[in-house]
Parts: sequence; structure tokens; C-alpha cells
Amino acid sequence: MFLQQLVNGISVGGVYALIATGYALIYSLLGFSNWAHGEVAMIGAYFALLCAANISLPLPLAIAIGVILAGVFSVMNERIAYKRIRDNKSPTMFLMIAAMGLSTTYQNSAMLIFGSKFQVFPKMSSMTLQIGSINIGYIDMISVLISLVVLVVLDVAINKTKFGLGIRSVASNSYIASMMGINIDKYFSLVFLIAGMLAGSAGVLLGMKYTVYPTMGNVALKAFIASVLGGLGSIRGAIVGALIIGVLETMVSAYLSSGLRDLVTFMLLIIILLVKPSGLMGVHIEDKA
Repeated sequence: MFLQQLVNGISVGGVYALIATGYALIYSLLGFSNWAHGEVAMIGAYFALLCAANISLPLPLAIAIGVILAGVFSVMNERIAYKRIRDNKSPTMFLMIAAMGLSTTYQNSAMLIFGSKFQVFPKMSSMTLQIGSINIGYIDMISVLISLVVLVVLDVAINKTKFGLGIRSVASNSYIASMMGINIDKYFSLVFLIAGMLAGSAGVLLGMKYTVYPTMGNVALKAFIASVLGGLGSIRGAIVGALIIGVLETMVSAYLSSGLRDLVTFMLLIIILLVKPSGLMGVHIEDKA
């Protein structure tokens, strides 16, 4: 049973990691928590569901459309809302307030358009892979595979390519980066596009595994906790934190009670903030005179 729950936890943690890395990317650039990030995941899930169920497109194509449109909405958030706040040199708190407004707007719009009922993707394969006493479902296999590939590619792109160097330069000091001739607006848009597509992928995977509904973006709160646990702004830390939370939740549900799952997760958040506020892989930086 332990190994089975471990596999389930890694599957869920991989989905959390897709959202958490988006949080980490955006935080590394703008230094604020993008509370509308979960709703981008919800948008991706709904578009994929509409394409698969209403238009009857092949599932892979429907998923691709949902992921791409989630990225587009994420870029729209940055260009329409966040960029204007940045250009006005407004406090970072204004970005968080704008993100909260976007989150509420998307949730209520989804309720008006799609209703509050839970919706499901067309019937998925019930095929399972059995390894000894462990059964791995079809959706879980897809989740783990997609999460692994995407996160590895992202890590390589950020740390080993010129594109990643540009992102790290802007994250380090956007003013100096602009003085060096780097188009920081382009990098902001590219980061929001990547973060949005990661969130869209997570939303689709969660929708396929469970259901699609207007407030499903609230699951991003777990991804935010994973980012804090790993270290805000650290992509690798976000992945580690997401896997820890995914495994922890499944173990608590299996051995204690599913009702204690969220309680334990938030207790972990409080403990990490008290013991190591910078997170497991974050770096504590103090301003110097």
C-alpha cells in the first residue's frame, strides 16, 4: 500500500509542479504571487474539454489547443494588467491586487458561461500498468510522463540556453538588463506564456483525472505552498516542494484521513515559514546599505 500511495503522490505532485514552476518563474521576474495563475489552469482545462467533447476533436489536439490558449490568456494578463502597473512604477502590492481581481473575474465568468456543475472529459481508457502489487492508471502514467518531460526541458532551457540566460538576467535586475540592451518586455511575455502553458497542462491533467469546474483553479494554492516550501523564485525548489506535498497528501489521506490532508499541508507551510522562510532551496538575500 505504501508503494501504491507513493506512486499516486508522485503523479499528483508532478501536476502541482507544473503550476508551481509557473509561480516560481513569475515571482523571479516580478516579485509577486500571481493569484490568477490557477484560473489560467482552469481556462486551459475548459478549452480542452470544449474541443474534445463539443467539437469532437482528437484528444491530443484538444489538449494542445487548451494548453496554447492558457498561455495566450496568461500573456494577456501580463500585457493588459501587469504591464501597465509596472510602467506606472506602482508598488508590487498593486500587482497582487490586480491578480486577485483577475482571479475573481475568471471564476465568475466561468460560472456564468459553463455553470457550476462538474464536467468530465470523454471516457478515458481504464488501462493500467501493473508492476508487482502496484497499479498505475492510464491518466497517472500520462501525468507523470508529461510532467517529467516538460520540467526537464524547462530546467535545461533556463540553465543551459541563451534564452534562459536572458530570463535570469532580467530576474536578477531588470533595470540593468534593459540598460544592456535586453528587451525586458519580450522576456516578460515569454515567461508568462511558458507559465501559462505549464498551468494549462496541469489544468488539463487534473480535469482528465478528476473533473472540470469553475473553481478548480483553487488547487493552485497547493502549488503556491510548494513554491514557498521549495523557495520562492527557485524552479528546482518548486518541483521538489510540489513532489513533497503531493506525496504527503496521499499518505495522509491513506493512513490518517482525507479530511486532514489540507490541514497537514498548511501546517507544513507554517513550519517552513518559521524554520526556514527562504524555503528548502531558496536563497536569503538582505539589502545592503
